[in-house]
Amino acid sequence: MRIGYARVSTFDQNPDLQSEKLREAGCEKVIVERMSSGRDRPELTRLLRDILREGDTLVIWKLDRLARSLKQLIETADDLKARGIGLVSLTDAIDTSSPGGMLVFHMLGAIAEFERALIRERTVAGLAEARRKGKKGGRPRSLTQKDAAAAAALLAAGSMTSKEVAARFGVSKATLYRHISTTA
Repeated sequence: MRIGYARVSTFDQNPDLQSEKLREAGCEKVIVERMSSGRDRPELTRLLRDILREGDTLVIWKLDRLARSLKQLIETADDLKARGIGLVSLTDAIDTSSPGGMLVFHMLGAIAEFERALIRERTVAGLAEARRKGKKGGRPRSLTQKDAAAAAALLAAGSMTSKEVAARFGVSKATLYRHISTTA
């Protein structure tokens, strides 16, 4: 049985293209993972543990849909091979049921890992350069130090509740307390 696995990183991304191509490739069943972070992929875990059986083939749209790192990719492929399950990547033209397919799989996985490392390195260098030029990244603070001090004074006076003070400054109570604790 050919079983497809499609993954998108966020809820607002659309897995339809992946699902369509997996069905066109003969997948009788397609499992879709709509959100993932790191190794936490409940649909993939269920697929690997409960659905795939010896003689089945796991079909994916692209290698990076299956794993986030070369190590994870190779571990998954080795586990599938040990259980007699094939792995096919449509866009990478890989079929691990042959020695040549395994070689290409390992080479493309290594290249993908190298590419991610280069992107990470450029990102770190860019952030360091921005800091060197005095630019600050991240989200602007919800309350200025002056507003946080005023909010703390209102709370200390006892004439308003924390909910009322937070509403006056247009922030949540949690944000109010977080900013007040950093000014104290």
